[in-house]
Amino acid sequence: MSDSGDEQLSAGERGELAELRRRVHALESAGPPQQGRHHPLRTLGSVLLILFAALLALLSVVAVWANSIVQDTDRYVGTVGPLASDPDVQKAVTNRVTAAVLAQVDVDVLVQQLTDAASAKGVPPQAAKLLGNLDGPIENGLKQVVSSTVERVVASSAFETVWVNANRRAHSALDKALTGDAGGTVKLKDNQVVVDLGPIVAEVKSQLVDAGFSPAAKIPAVHTDFVVFASKDIGEIRSYVRVLEILGGWLPLITLLVAAAGVYVAFNRRHALIGAALAVFLAMLVLGIGLTVARDVYLNHLPAGASQSAAGAVYDALVKFLRAGVRALAAVALFTALAAFLAGPSRIAVVTRTGCRRGIGALREVTTSAGLRLGAVGRFVHRFKHWIGVAILVVAAVVLFTWTYPTTAVVVWTAVIVLAAFAIREFLDDDGATPHDGSAAGTAAAH
Repeated sequence: MSDSGDEQLSAGERGELAELRRRVHALESAGPPQQGRHHPLRTLGSVLLILFAALLALLSVVAVWANSIVQDTDRYVGTVGPLASDPDVQKAVTNRVTAAVLAQVDVDVLVQQLTDAASAKGVPPQAAKLLGNLDGPIENGLKQVVSSTVERVVASSAFETVWVNANRRAHSALDKALTGDAGGTVKLKDNQVVVDLGPIVAEVKSQLVDAGFSPAAKIPAVHTDFVVFASKDIGEIRSYVRVLEILGGWLPLITLLVAAAGVYVAFNRRHALIGAALAVFLAMLVLGIGLTVARDVYLNHLPAGASQSAAGAVYDALVKFLRAGVRALAAVALFTALAAFLAGPSRIAVVTRTGCRRGIGALREVTTSAGLRLGAVGRFVHRFKHWIGVAILVVAAVVLFTWTYPTTAVVVWTAVIVLAAFAIREFLDDDGATPHDGSAAGTAAAH
């Protein structure tokens, strides 16, 4: 009969007992705590590195976004493409194209042509004179005809196709716009990033001619601009975006290394990891608030006559993926802080780990009692349990770091898969010493 009585314990209980013994042995062999261990300069260095990493994390999100807008055509089209169906943008485009078309139609000439035609038909002079006073009604009617035609063009699926294709072809010119070089469909002009709506004017001209408005055939090729972004500080913004574009590929890696250094030099690395994660989360919160404030500031400094609603829609579209990146990194930071906390010695963490371990252990006991034999798999997992956990975390980190544009959903699902992987690891953890049949159990009880 064994003095320890370990044979009467389940595999899960014996695992917990072995863990407690290991911790007691580690505490006993550690000796008295060293005095003066927490050197203030080392702690200060860790704090500064973590704060610097949080600042770099903020810049990294903006850099990756700026880099993607400039270099990734699909990303750029995915950003500006939905604007074709935005009501505010459609209204602004309609007004701009309508004004451009009407500017090419001389109403006085039309009235004179109508008067001359009436005179040629033998209309009395008094009636012909009355036709000369129809400038206003004719102009209003013409404006209504042109505006309704433009609205049909802009609201059609054809306009969306033209808009997307034009922006896809023009994407190569975006880098020129951001670096100050003129030319192309997208260009920098008077501190404005503008898109030439000439093709839309041509389509409206064609539809007016088809509808029987013959004077539209005389409209020349018109190049009118739709302002995508306007600011008196666009030159300065352009310089910042260019720098972030260059750093976009390296800044996330630098941020990770600085954060790792801050955690490494700390005395309590688990606490430092929690602090680093929370610092990054706060940085993302600040960036999210900053984007909202910047929207109001931008709209308040628009040039006179610009459409506030259309400009707001364009701003929201341009920062859509930036906001997604902010939320994704904030989610990663929160999950990291929570995981580091639950790995600690606090009562909540211990109760949580113990409850999960016992629940999974009970499930394993039920399945093994029903005939499941883990065998060599269970012994392998038991032997390399620690390194399997490390591998799970490394794979998750690699997935998130190499994912092209991770979203909050990607982060959440990665966290769920990681938890499932740890649960499976715990379930498979069986050293093979647990009796699984009645005879073995009886033998153990007899001893």
